[in-house]
Amino acid sequence: MLADALEHLVRGIVDNPDDVEVTSRNNRRGELLEVRVNPEDLGRVIGRNGRTAKALRSVIGALATQGPVRVDVIETDL
Repeated sequence: MLADALEHLVRGIVDNPDDVEVTSRNNRRGELLEVRVNPEDLGRVIGRNGRTAKALRSVIGALATQGPVRVDVIETDL
């Protein structure tokens, strides 16, 4: 559910929404959501001084009910 919400939010920000991919993994420190975007969209997702990425983390953290969630933004090489 969190991965779907994050994917929906990121698709609304980027110019290449078909290249957005969110994967979810559980580790001992909680859930890890990895966001992969087109290299051209990386700046849009991170935002000026990381503000957009921080906002995405805040929203996902507020939606999380099963403990801590980490969100990592990863550039894909197309």
